[in-house]
Amino acid sequence: MDYTLKPLDQQVVVITGPSSGIGLATAVLAFDRGAKLVLASRSEKVLEELERFVNDNGGEAIHVVADVGRRVDMEAVATAAIERFGRIDTWINNAGVSIYGKLEEGSEADHRRLFDTNFWGVVNGSLAALPHIRANGHGGAIINVGSEVSDAIVPLQGMYSASKHAVKGFTDALRVELLAAKEPICVTLIQPTAVNTPYPEHARNYLDKEPKLPSPQIDPKQVALAILEAATRPARDVKVGAMSKMNTLTWKLAPKLADWMATKYVDKQNYDAPPIDPAGTLYKPGETGRIHGRPPEARI
Repeated sequence: MDYTLKPLDQQVVVITGPSSGIGLATAVLAFDRGAKLVLASRSEKVLEELERFVNDNGGEAIHVVADVGRRVDMEAVATAAIERFGRIDTWINNAGVSIYGKLEEGSEADHRRLFDTNFWGVVNGSLAALPHIRANGHGGAIINVGSEVSDAIVPLQGMYSASKHAVKGFTDALRVELLAAKEPICVTLIQPTAVNTPYPEHARNYLDKEPKLPSPQIDPKQVALAILEAATRPARDVKVGAMSKMNTLTWKLAPKLADWMATKYVDKQNYDAPPIDPAGTLYKPGETGRIHGRPPEARI
């Protein structure tokens, strides 16, 4: 399939979850490269500040307060993009959240809520975007942010791992359906390794200590670069960071070894400090407005 993806400074780009971490890094970089932005998350204060920053510095952006887990909200985001800019060229499904704790400890409500964001958010965003990207005539891109655990797992984040496997399955199926229909809409899965963002701070935490990601961690700007590269140059899937490539390969070629290696991460996912906000942002918006994460002592 031949895809025609415009240069970024000629694109209207929708980003979900741009209020922190990878999403915020992607929004800032997309603005710097001249894209028109549609910013969607639950975090109204951060969205207002980000929109103001972009527009005050010569860019063009709008924001929509929305929950990716609700199809009607994603359709409202698409409608706002069309009303303001007349089209959608790239839609980036980035919003996500995690749960730290054993699978048997998590409540059914928490597990379903995580899937509402991580999996159904991708489904809702992709299906809301499709008719509008299709209407361009020249096609465009849908970019879904998965994880290295779309192919692997990490203990104590089992439901997060399951949701990212589901994201990969949906992304692959959507890609094949569009290929069969010969539609020029490129569908890309981004698979970063551990990234230095506020992600652990935002997680629902069942542990008795403050959660963290294992090292090494890459900079979120590295993931943002990969996302925006996929918006202009077609790619099927992109693994970001050396550990993503190594870990996914190990799970494919030596799954028993990968199982054993994963057990070593059980005790490496927390600081020696009590939990700060165990509820996280599973049910409430996160208003950190930061690209990078901070250790507990920097947040107290």
